[in-house]
Amino acid sequence: MGLTEGRGPKTVWANPAEIIRSLAPENPVMVFAPSVLRATAQRFLQGFPGLVTYAVKSNPDEAVIRTLAAAGVRGFDVASPYEIDLISRLAPDAARHYHNPVRSRAEIAHAVEAGIKAWSVDSHSELEKLFARVPAEGCEISPRFKLPVLGAAYDFGSKFGASPELAAELLRAVADRGYIPSLTFHPGTQCVDPHAWEAYIAAARDICDMAGVRARRLNVGGGFPSHRVAGVEPDLTAIFELIGRTTAATFGDDAPELVCEPGRGICGDAFALITRVKAVRDGAGIFLNDGVYGGLFELPMIGNLDRLEVLTPEGTPREDEAMPRVIFGPTCDSVDRLPGELALPANIQEGDYVIFHGAGAYSTVTNTRFNGFGQMAHLTVNALD
Repeated sequence: MGLTEGRGPKTVWANPAEIIRSLAPENPVMVFAPSVLRATAQRFLQGFPGLVTYAVKSNPDEAVIRTLAAAGVRGFDVASPYEIDLISRLAPDAARHYHNPVRSRAEIAHAVEAGIKAWSVDSHSELEKLFARVPAEGCEISPRFKLPVLGAAYDFGSKFGASPELAAELLRAVADRGYIPSLTFHPGTQCVDPHAWEAYIAAARDICDMAGVRARRLNVGGGFPSHRVAGVEPDLTAIFELIGRTTAATFGDDAPELVCEPGRGICGDAFALITRVKAVRDGAGIFLNDGVYGGLFELPMIGNLDRLEVLTPEGTPREDEAMPRVIFGPTCDSVDRLPGELALPANIQEGDYVIFHGAGAYSTVTNTRFNGFGQMAHLTVNALD
């Protein structure tokens, strides 16, 4: 079901409370606020000092892609033939950066046929595969490098990224073969330490110096945080300004053009997940109709979302002294529980609704039907509060 579809003739609702009052949904509901997505996109487009490309993997729903394209996003980070074809269909004039650094030969052939002109690599073996199949003229290849994790929720460098020394070798080889030499990195998801970008930008200059190559562009990755924790709203403007200032100071007249590829940072706050309380076990543990096999998939890896509210079936706030609760999902797997505890009203009852805000990234796309659950509805709202 797409984000513009739902039960009954109504397609756009005022807010989550109206959905609860009117539909009393038994299954989880992911609600999408296009106005929030447009506003966040504008923060990036107006604030980031370079090209903004959306990381499709975070939420590839067609409504998201169409909204971003209409808002002025002119680039998309794609990681598979499916995502390449999706963007080719929905935003045919947009740039597509194929920055998954490991691809099969068949995937490379598909991308070449689709006209992909921007690639990343993190090994000599993958670079040789590109040299064998990708024409050099007008094509950019960006070695992806990594540093020890700094301020991120988890380390993307555990799977991808070359050492600075290897990245310099790759960059030199790219330039020698006549491709456009660039660099890319990813500081790690939900990176709340702006100074992580400083360290990476300094390393990028060192790589260029080791290689004796001027990078045409520097992709500073994703990692831009969404508003996951109550009372701690990320200062994206400060991050943008630091990136621009640090790049200018580090590279001087040789400064590369900048690119970013936010996923969570753009789409996360445009969604909220409505879950229902199935049971309150002896006044302690709470069982919801969604969990880690559904829209709350990544919480065990990066920590709880605590921007939440509890509403009664009438759509009114459940207000009481907060009480720490263990939260379980609906499946019969014991790992289906949220990490730690969440503070919920002491008078929460079976049939109430718990709304998780900031749930737009790595949620709908990772939802499963394990154990027969995961039947998530998707509705559109004018506002999330």
